[in-house]
Amino acid sequence: MDKLLEVSELTKQYSQGNVLARIILTAADHVSFYIKPAEIFTLAGESGCGKTTTAKVVLGFEEATSGTILHNGKPQTRKEKVWITEGVQAIFQDPFSTFNPLRTVDRYFFETVQNLILPVSKQQAIELIDQKLKAVGLSYEEFAGKYPSEFSGGQLQRISIARALLTSPTLLIADEPVSMVDASLRMSIVNLFKKLRDELGVSILYITHDLATAYYVSDRIAIMFR
Repeated sequence: MDKLLEVSELTKQYSQGNVLARIILTAADHVSFYIKPAEIFTLAGESGCGKTTTAKVVLGFEEATSGTILHNGKPQTRKEKVWITEGVQAIFQDPFSTFNPLRTVDRYFFETVQNLILPVSKQQAIELIDQKLKAVGLSYEEFAGKYPSEFSGGQLQRISIARALLTSPTLLIADEPVSMVDASLRMSIVNLFKKLRDELGVSILYITHDLATAYYVSDRIAIMFR
């Protein structure tokens, strides 16, 4: 069985205090799971159970205290953080904090194309951006030259997903992606994840405390406890 991502016995600890009075806090304790290609796998659990910490370690934002992480069979190391840009992308909880309110949203897309993709002309970049926006139900004409404040939370989250798709990732890590979206729009985002899995073959690590959306969208679910 192919495993796109495999996490084994992942533990993340933080220390507080000084040498004489040091306290060790365990944020994630021997977490193990795997994700197959074209699968939505959910980590669900209450606040403080270590879901987000696990995601940060998988993304390489923090280093594990112990355990192993394999992406396409390759280990995550300090030197090999390229896997984050080449195959894994993140979608965060608050779409408004993802974008600077003083910058137009399209600038982020052009910068992503310039920094992470082979050199292309401006027209080719626009066509690529438009393609990814259409995959999430939007278009380049709808967002070109606009600021984050001109979009709803649901639209901004879709834009965040489109930006993540620019590098054609095999895995999206979505940390509470609908918790700050209006309740009436949450299912549209969740259905979008199913569409990306079915049409693009993208795997998704869906992190949530909401069991209703977890059971609706997931192929498999793991429950984390404090």
